[in-house]
Amino acid sequence: MQYTRVLKALFIIFMLSLHSLGAYAQGANAKGGWPKQAIRIVVTFTPGGAPDILARVLAESWQQSLGVPVLVENRPGYGGNIGADLVAKSEPDGYTLLIGTVGIHAINGALYEKMSFDPVKDFTPISFLASTPNVLIVNKQLGVNNLHELIELAKARPNQLTFGSSGVGTSLHMSGELFKEMAGIQIRHIPYKGRAQSLPDLVSGRISMLFDNLSSSLPLIKAGEVHALGVTTLKRSPAAPEIPTLAEQGLPGFEAVSWFSLMAPARLPANTQNRLNQLVRQTLSNPDVKNRLLAGGLEPAPGSPRELSRLIASESNKWGRVVIQSGAKLDQ
Repeated sequence: MQYTRVLKALFIIFMLSLHSLGAYAQGANAKGGWPKQAIRIVVTFTPGGAPDILARVLAESWQQSLGVPVLVENRPGYGGNIGADLVAKSEPDGYTLLIGTVGIHAINGALYEKMSFDPVKDFTPISFLASTPNVLIVNKQLGVNNLHELIELAKARPNQLTFGSSGVGTSLHMSGELFKEMAGIQIRHIPYKGRAQSLPDLVSGRISMLFDNLSSSLPLIKAGEVHALGVTTLKRSPAAPEIPTLAEQGLPGFEAVSWFSLMAPARLPANTQNRLNQLVRQTLSNPDVKNRLLAGGLEPAPGSPRELSRLIASESNKWGRVVIQSGAKLDQ
């Protein structure tokens, strides 16, 4: 009889525990319950560049902490517009995210006559991720050792020298346009789908020079395969302090920074937006992650969605003027 009462008591405790767990699960679901399935981070350029590196850092960290698959999907083309359009038209549920760029959110709106999405209104800002200087690198056989020599050569051979970029409308393209304007030279732009295609052409001499993210070019620079003439920030980069800035070599005020953010489709629930922002801050504040990114030329600086919105507005004004002055206009 005593044994039967013990069994009944254990059964009641077991059922109460199940009820409590069920109530907890319902409460979690009422709050959003994110994430319940795989997360996709869309990168709008080919593998290997700074946006891809950042996406994979986030994916690795989140997969461990969230316990769901976090996939990186590369969708290059049209200066980032193909991948951005995919995310803009996805469900605002936190499962499809975008590595935003200065090109997508601050340049393309002025560059393209028609776009299939609004680079501001169709996205929910999550957080700034990191920035990296762009760097001007040249083919070693070009025979120039500094910026002054390059400008003199370009003036002597108008429209004969070429500069590559990872696509029309990217910050790398606009760095070249700003360089042309401030140096008073004419050089031809050669757009590529991504850095993986442009760098071999630079090394072989098919193009004269290339603006690239410092984080992507450092291995080639250190290996001596290309010659770095200058970085596009106002201060030298801690990752390569030996490379002078373009500003200190006769182009005062020259500044063109590639920056990257995390974005989601518009109308993302606020609780999911806040959760994602917390995850970004946790990941990029990890000392090992931070040091790894800094060593590669990326400077992580997570912030609030409001700070990111203000940056996009400021950068849109700056690069909109450069687009107008360059006369560049494209149809998507």
